[in-house]
Amino acid sequence: MFCGVDEAGRGSVMGPLVVGTVFVEEDSILRDIGVKDSKKLTPKKREAMYDEITGSVPFWTVVIASAADVDSRRKEMSLNDVELNMFAEAVSSRPCDTVYADCPDVNEVAFSERLSRIVGPDAAVVAKHKADDTYPVVSAASIVAKVTRDRMLEEIQGEFDVNIGSGYPSDHYTMDFIAQWIKENGKAPEHVRCSWEPVRKMLSARANTRISDW
Repeated sequence: MFCGVDEAGRGSVMGPLVVGTVFVEEDSILRDIGVKDSKKLTPKKREAMYDEITGSVPFWTVVIASAADVDSRRKEMSLNDVELNMFAEAVSSRPCDTVYADCPDVNEVAFSERLSRIVGPDAAVVAKHKADDTYPVVSAASIVAKVTRDRMLEEIQGEFDVNIGSGYPSDHYTMDFIAQWIKENGKAPEHVRCSWEPVRKMLSARANTRISDW
């Protein structure tokens, strides 16, 4: 048994960080499905592949950190460490011989060694950049993580009943929503990572400015 692990939502300013893990005995079934990096698939294709993956593999799981969880953990550790611990939790949910991970750190060797120390000696760890392009099992994990996060973001959007966009700082719908909410309420909306620099700046400006000045 081996597994692949990847995340979705690492750089988002709104919504959860989701780590997906897929366990297989061999990856021919994933190759037959045609898995690839989730970012290279349309939402409709991701959804279809998610159903095929989760209905075909021996085991899969997700580990989720809400925006508040990420903020809390970031007080004590780097984002890489947050992700490292979530990876370790996910891949430790089933015994396996090898862990293939999409490496978030610039240093592949160091990240592999750190993850290996947490996971233990029973599993070899291979952490590579662009692993979701290289290993089908990591591609499958990226799809599971991405679809899970997209579905959660849809639920969050339903709470506010407005277009909140993708949740990323590059998305003007997301940033406009957060800015307007802070302007009107003096605090960030729920599901927003207040530890992220753009939000900190908005909150600081709001604290020092009257609403009429916006």
